[in-house]
Amino acid sequence: MKTQPLFRSFNYAIDGVVYVLRTQRNMRIHLIIAALVLLLSLVLGVDSIQFMILMMAIVLVIITEFFNTAIESTIDVTTNTYDPLAQIAKDVAAAAVLISTLVAVVVGYLIFFPKLNSFTFGTINRVRQSPIHVTAIALILVIIAVMWAKARTKTGTWLRGGWPSGHSAVAGSLFTAITLISKNALLATLALIMALLVFQSRREAKFHSVLQIASGGLLGVLITVIIFQLFFKS
Repeated sequence: MKTQPLFRSFNYAIDGVVYVLRTQRNMRIHLIIAALVLLLSLVLGVDSIQFMILMMAIVLVIITEFFNTAIESTIDVTTNTYDPLAQIAKDVAAAAVLISTLVAVVVGYLIFFPKLNSFTFGTINRVRQSPIHVTAIALILVIIAVMWAKARTKTGTWLRGGWPSGHSAVAGSLFTAITLISKNALLATLALIMALLVFQSRREAKFHSVLQIASGGLLGVLITVIIFQLFFKS
């Protein structure tokens, strides 16, 4: 009995993410820049510590943008006329986004500049030997692509309905990553069965159409294949 409310709370949180993506241009810009930063981190071969610092900076910007949107929406609900205190609240919330963005820029500069200054083909070869980083970034890019698509089409949530199927996209991405990393027929077959079970469960529950499931799975596979072809060499 306790699982359903928890599931709903999680779904409401995802609804909030999709809402911000649909309504806030700055959030869409933040996600595009985040995707580019993650790709650049693969090209330049950042280590695990640097990768975690980059992720923290990215998340800081995204969280402050969420709070900014929440504060603006709350103020718009409570007042229909100009209020100097309401204006101050909005300005302070916007300042938080600005400061977090500047911090993220400084973090990116400190991490990327030394690597750009000494960039070699050896760096590319080293990053190609890092399947963990490549897999994590491929999954993040798949999730960003799904949220972007659902925000643009204004259909469904991450957990239910809409184009494309987010579960199918992640399942397709994981199947592809496992297959490309292991190059083992048994593991690849087990990963395929896992992905097919996810596809079937989304259709059986009537959360998605066959086209939404197929497009989600294909999206996950294509993005992961492209990332692995560019940045991973077994």
